[in-house]
Amino acid sequence: MNASNPSTPQDRLRQWWASPPRTGLQRIISPWEYRHLRLSAGLRIGGAIALTTLGVITLGFGGGTGKAVAWSLVFLLPAMANLVFARWELSIAGSAAA
Repeated sequence: MNASNPSTPQDRLRQWWASPPRTGLQRIISPWEYRHLRLSAGLRIGGAIALTTLGVITLGFGGGTGKAVAWSLVFLLPAMANLVFARWELSIAGSAAA
Protein backbone atom coordinates (compact mmCIF):
# COMPACT_ATOMS: atom_id res chain seq x y z
CA MET A 1 0.00 0.00 0.00
CA ASN A 2 1.24 3.48 -0.83
CA ALA A 3 2.18 5.42 2.32
CA SER A 4 1.65 8.83 0.72
CA ASN A 5 -2.01 8.06 -0.07
CA PRO A 6 -3.98 8.12 3.20
CA SER A 7 -6.61 5.42 3.38
CA THR A 8 -9.02 6.76 5.99
CA PRO A 9 -10.81 10.11 6.19
CA GLN A 10 -9.07 10.79 9.51
CA ASP A 11 -5.66 10.40 7.87
CA ARG A 12 -6.64 12.76 5.04
CA LEU A 13 -7.89 15.34 7.56
CA ARG A 14 -4.72 15.00 9.63
CA GLN A 15 -2.58 15.45 6.52
CA TRP A 16 -4.61 18.49 5.39
CA TRP A 17 -4.45 20.08 8.84
CA ALA A 18 -0.67 19.58 9.02
CA SER A 19 0.00 21.58 5.86
CA PRO A 20 1.69 24.03 6.02
CA PRO A 21 3.82 22.71 8.88
CA ARG A 22 3.30 24.67 12.10
CA THR A 23 4.52 24.30 15.66
CA GLY A 24 3.03 24.82 19.09
CA LEU A 25 -0.03 27.00 19.46
CA GLN A 26 0.07 27.90 15.78
CA ARG A 27 -1.65 24.56 15.13
CA ILE A 28 -4.97 25.98 16.37
CA ILE A 29 -5.04 28.32 13.35
CA SER A 30 -6.74 26.70 10.36
CA PRO A 31 -4.45 26.00 7.38
CA TRP A 32 -6.23 28.45 5.06
CA GLU A 33 -6.05 31.18 7.68
CA TYR A 34 -2.38 30.39 8.36
CA ARG A 35 -1.57 30.82 4.68
CA HIS A 36 -3.37 34.21 4.65
CA LEU A 37 -2.42 35.61 8.05
CA ARG A 38 -2.43 39.29 7.14
CA LEU A 39 -5.82 39.06 5.43
CA SER A 40 -7.44 37.21 8.31
CA ALA A 41 -5.88 39.61 10.83
CA GLY A 42 -7.26 42.54 8.85
CA LEU A 43 -10.72 40.97 8.81
CA ARG A 44 -10.51 40.40 12.57
CA ILE A 45 -9.53 44.04 13.11
CA GLY A 46 -12.45 45.16 10.94
CA GLY A 47 -14.81 42.97 12.94
CA ALA A 48 -13.40 44.35 16.18
CA ILE A 49 -14.02 47.90 14.98
CA ALA A 50 -17.63 47.02 14.09
CA LEU A 51 -18.19 45.32 17.47
CA THR A 52 -16.64 48.24 19.33
CA THR A 53 -18.90 50.65 17.47
CA LEU A 54 -21.94 48.58 18.43
CA GLY A 55 -20.81 48.47 22.05
CA VAL A 56 -20.29 52.22 22.23
CA ILE A 57 -23.65 52.91 20.57
CA THR A 58 -25.37 50.52 22.98
CA LEU A 59 -23.72 52.20 25.93
CA GLY A 60 -24.48 55.68 24.60
CA PHE A 61 -28.17 55.11 23.96
CA GLY A 62 -28.73 52.85 26.96
CA GLY A 63 -27.24 55.22 29.49
CA GLY A 64 -25.56 53.87 32.56
CA THR A 65 -28.10 51.16 33.29
CA GLY A 66 -26.91 47.70 34.16
CA LYS A 67 -28.68 46.19 31.19
CA ALA A 68 -26.97 48.56 28.75
CA VAL A 69 -23.58 47.86 30.31
CA ALA A 70 -24.18 44.11 30.07
CA TRP A 71 -25.17 44.37 26.40
CA SER A 72 -22.20 46.57 25.61
CA LEU A 73 -19.93 43.95 27.18
CA VAL A 74 -21.51 41.37 24.86
CA PHE A 75 -20.04 43.42 22.01
CA LEU A 76 -16.84 44.71 23.59
CA LEU A 77 -15.41 41.44 24.94
CA PRO A 78 -15.42 39.65 21.55
CA ALA A 79 -13.97 42.83 20.02
CA MET A 80 -11.09 42.68 22.47
CA ALA A 81 -10.58 38.96 21.76
CA ASN A 82 -10.51 39.68 18.02
CA LEU A 83 -7.89 42.38 18.49
CA VAL A 84 -5.70 40.14 20.64
CA PHE A 85 -5.93 37.27 18.14
CA ALA A 86 -5.25 39.61 15.21
CA ARG A 87 -2.17 40.95 16.97
CA TRP A 88 -0.95 37.39 17.51
CA GLU A 89 -1.50 36.55 13.83
CA LEU A 90 0.36 39.68 12.74
CA SER A 91 3.28 38.80 15.00
CA ILE A 92 3.40 35.31 13.44
CA ALA A 93 3.29 36.84 9.95
CA GLY A 94 6.06 39.28 10.85
CA SER A 95 8.33 36.58 12.24
CA ALA A 96 7.71 34.32 9.23
CA ALA A 97 8.60 37.13 6.80
CA ALA A 98 11.93 37.71 8.51
